[in-house]
Amino acid sequence: MANIKSQIKRNKQNEQARLRNKAVKSSLKTAVRKFRNAAATADAEKAAPLLRDASRKLDKAVSKGVIHANQAANKKSAMAKRAASL
Repeated sequence: MANIKSQIKRNKQNEQARLRNKAVKSSLKTAVRKFRNAAATADAEKAAPLLRDASRKLDKAVSKGVIHANQAANKKSAMAKRAASL
């Protein structure tokens, strides 16, 4: 356990950021999973808004620094390719 006041504060901040990042990643995974399920049933009308929602969440996660920009780009590309094939 840290004795230095500034390190105690950093530990608190790191824990808050970790929990925030965990929540964002969880909602991201849920959005991507919903799209994949809709795509698996070949329901284009249902998949289109889910694709838009998942892409928006990916972009927000990148802007917050939760995930890397290339990871989001790869996921968005794969989902768009899947949506186009429906």
